[in-house]
Amino acid sequence: MKKIEPRFLDIIPDNIESGILYISAKYNTAIHMCPCGCGNEIVTPFSPHDWKLIFDGDSISLYPSIGNWSLPCQSHYWIVNSEIEWAPKWGREEIEKSRKEAKFSRGSFFEKKRWPFLDF
Repeated sequence: MKKIEPRFLDIIPDNIESGILYISAKYNTAIHMCPCGCGNEIVTPFSPHDWKLIFDGDSISLYPSIGNWSLPCQSHYWIVNSEIEWAPKWGREEIEKSRKEAKFSRGSFFEKKRWPFLDF
């Protein structure tokens, strides 16, 4: 898969099609079929510590990259201007480092929300 079409709706349908990024602003999330063709559904929640969606009126971009490390395919890609841009294959060390950084980032985000007067 090279391109993905944005589809904005309130509720994600039960059956999703390949090549479509279903976006629910109401529930701050998007879902799509893994572009590698493995058949897995990929969920990307929107929040300050998860993914960010950019819609320019025509195309969508999703940041950061999507790394499906828990799936057998271990696909890794970006969605930029409604196109799939594949990332180089990561090894176990890179995956573990990324997971630790994401966990730390989430923890820092929630600590700032809980204790906003502290300057981390």
